[in-house]
Amino acid sequence: MRYFFHIAYQGQHYNGWQKQPGAISVQEVIEKALFKIFKSNIPIVGCGRTDAHVHASQFFFHADIEVKFDFDLLYRLNKTLPQNIAIFDIIEMDGLPHARFDAVQRKYDYFLHTYKDPFLANQSSFYLETEFNLNNMKKAVDLLPKYKDYRAFCTQPNKYEHTICNVMEADLFINAKADRIRFHIASNRFLSKMIRILMGKLIKIGQGELSLDEFENLLISLETPRTLDPAHPTGLYLSKVTYPYLNLEPRTEFLTATQGTDWFSVKV
Repeated sequence: MRYFFHIAYQGQHYNGWQKQPGAISVQEVIEKALFKIFKSNIPIVGCGRTDAHVHASQFFFHADIEVKFDFDLLYRLNKTLPQNIAIFDIIEMDGLPHARFDAVQRKYDYFLHTYKDPFLANQSSFYLETEFNLNNMKKAVDLLPKYKDYRAFCTQPNKYEHTICNVMEADLFINAKADRIRFHIASNRFLSKMIRILMGKLIKIGQGELSLDEFENLLISLETPRTLDPAHPTGLYLSKVTYPYLNLEPRTEFLTATQGTDWFSVKV
């Protein structure tokens, strides 16, 4: 029987979702928890591969559990897993739907703050910059849905069959005090470190180190720049994953990183 698991995790202590030798990953921790419960190896397949130290306020993985069980798996799994990984729902699926290949949209949010705050340190990226040019940053963000090929914003473009991404949403938000920024983007797929590279370019635009024309030329020319300068991973969240047959609202409370803050779309 195939099950979909609706989860969230704080990623600062993990080397990303994907299991890999010599580094601790979210996938490895969950598979070890399942082994402890079922006393057998149960491989799991995630909906994507978040970078090291990146969070997920919504994430799905699927697993095929061949043995019948009569206990509360949701309860046992949450008791076994560390506090920074939560399981919200376990959904019995018909057929063999795929957590990664069946996703039709993924949404990410990147949070940035411009003052030192120890309570935001693990939730948002700190950039000591008091005068971001938000107008130009917003104009750059508005360009994103107009283009499809994001080859220039990828660390390893040649490993993909193509670098086309259908960006459906892109927006820039600011809080009332104008000392916190949120970049939101939704697409059918994302390339390696694409969002952090985009955010890094937006930061340079805000600091006056990159012009709008230079930014748009990357989208047009598809040439990988000499320096990619991806933004810090800490502020990045996979925040929503949608399937044709499954569309759940995220269950997380972001503490001060999102909840409790009034976000306003930047107006040009």
